[in-house]
Amino acid sequence: MPHSHNPKTLHVATPGSLGPVTPEEARLLEKLDFARLPRHVAVIMDGNGRWAQKRHLPRIAGHRSGTQSARTTIETCARLKIEALTLYAFSVENWRRPKTEIDFLMALLREYLRKEMPLLQKNNIRMRFLGRMDELPAGVQNDVRDAMEKTAGNKGMVLCVALNYGGRAEIVDAMNAILSERNGHGTPTNVTEEQLSRHLYTEGLPDPDLLIRTSGEMRVSNFLLWQIAYAEIFVTETLWPDFNRARLLEALLEYQKRERRYGGIREDEPSDEKPARAAGH
Repeated sequence: MPHSHNPKTLHVATPGSLGPVTPEEARLLEKLDFARLPRHVAVIMDGNGRWAQKRHLPRIAGHRSGTQSARTTIETCARLKIEALTLYAFSVENWRRPKTEIDFLMALLREYLRKEMPLLQKNNIRMRFLGRMDELPAGVQNDVRDAMEKTAGNKGMVLCVALNYGGRAEIVDAMNAILSERNGHGTPTNVTEEQLSRHLYTEGLPDPDLLIRTSGEMRVSNFLLWQIAYAEIFVTETLWPDFNRARLLEALLEYQKRERRYGGIREDEPSDEKPARAAGH
């Protein structure tokens, strides 16, 4: 079974939680079961560059346009009372990109944190950052700490931003933390799944139930490799800057159609195993 935590009191949203909706959104909301929403949604926000290229714009225009999709996704998930949302903002591999693009992305993140703080506070959102923060520019580290401190008292959705993040790096960091704790003391024992989970960046959060990837790419890109072991994966051809509230509702509806077995079978599904026969029969 996947790593989990004691369930919290279930707070269920209502169709009116989102405020004014479009006719398309209203049709989707009618089909949604608000009592069966995922506790944790993770998103690989892909396609900013292709979105810009299709419009003969520089890549940075796609990144800037993608911030609106992030705002919409964050506010919608918070109002639906989803427990946690994790957005993949910058991977450890993204340092290979041109310096001008990296500098723009870092500046855009800092601008976003400042501009969106009122929205985060209004929606009672608490921020966390997943990744190797100590390798980021000093200004970014300061803004990250500031955002976490300002939202630390909020009790609503936890918004995790994966920044300078890599799934393999996270597991290495967790193992090194465990080894550091032991520091040669005591009898060596095997590391358990529960112990490793407690040392991941996502400690204290439920594992993602739903992983959304935009732009149609069929890979997980080193994202939450441990935590998505049993996540339902939803891939859409929609490029991230075009991912609006209706597309998010579609992903949630698709999630509710899935049957989550965690490696088991349905109770009404016949097993392939034949009953044991007594000796001599």
